[in-house]
Amino acid sequence: MKKSVLSLMFCAALAVSGSALAADTASTQGVQASPEFYAKADMSVLKGKKLGITIQSLRNAYWAGVMAALEDVLKENGAKFTIVECDDSSAKQIAQIENFISAGCDLIMVHPSDAAAVEDACAEARKQGIKVMCWDDPMTNTDGNWILNNTNLGIAIGELCGAFINEHYSADNKAQVAVLGFPQTKILLEREEGIREGIEKTAPGKYEIVASQAALRPNEAQTAIETILQRYPDCKVVTGIGAGPMIGADEALQIATGGKIPEDMGVFTTDVTKQQLQHLSDPSYPAKGIIGFEGSDRDTAQSCASMYAYILSGKLPEQNVIRGVAPITVENVKAISDGMK
Repeated sequence: MKKSVLSLMFCAALAVSGSALAADTASTQGVQASPEFYAKADMSVLKGKKLGITIQSLRNAYWAGVMAALEDVLKENGAKFTIVECDDSSAKQIAQIENFISAGCDLIMVHPSDAAAVEDACAEARKQGIKVMCWDDPMTNTDGNWILNNTNLGIAIGELCGAFINEHYSADNKAQVAVLGFPQTKILLEREEGIREGIEKTAPGKYEIVASQAALRPNEAQTAIETILQRYPDCKVVTGIGAGPMIGADEALQIATGGKIPEDMGVFTTDVTKQQLQHLSDPSYPAKGIIGFEGSDRDTAQSCASMYAYILSGKLPEQNVIRGVAPITVENVKAISDGMK
């Protein structure tokens, strides 16, 4: 029974990711990335180049893992680089970009806390002849944007969750669902809204969202689920916007069940961290599915470095490069785990 459930979820998610990507391309014009696209980048152009990289936060397990893998990839290709975090402060990020300009970087990558706030700083970098790449937002003053449609990413998470609900619940036995979001950040709010849309599209009339709470980090998510269970002890399905919600929800539900996870209990999110994959492989945790991106930390880092190579060589075919998404379940978790940092 369990294997057939996960197989169904996997097939459903493949269909979801395909439809989401089609919608993604329609809503944001750009080239659709694929493994073949990244493989064609001339990585030799990275040798000796000076790169400045500013991201929102390294306290996030996903970003910590990917940035550690990116360091390895850049070293292997002879690039010089500095990676800094802005602690979700636009003012700090602008100062970091200005420092990269002063340092004479060849390329600056920004994972913006607020894309609109850093547009002018990125425009100044380009005036100085520095290439600029944005990770996550379709910015204007860049040479390349590496982007997701976060609403469609949320829909993919929601439909993966909805497939599970369809298997275990009905209109007469509705799933009680908790949603862990983070509306303070625009892209994460878009993911949460997409999750709700995806569940409703897939399992209408078979669920009830009994609680919705902001929780980005594992400890916040664990506390949130513990609190929710006090009021809704039959809440067995949790979905959320990142790694933290999965890890924290898994811990809370494992404690609540003594590690004896019922078949109708599941947690569904995105991001790909080593701890998430460990939980997905361990039946004493309720993790059932993740919507991932290029694959492992190493896969994502290699793809990101390929974007640098395209931009530095002036061969990026379009400003917007749209990343793909794909499901990770027990069926393929080992292959992804093998490439984690």
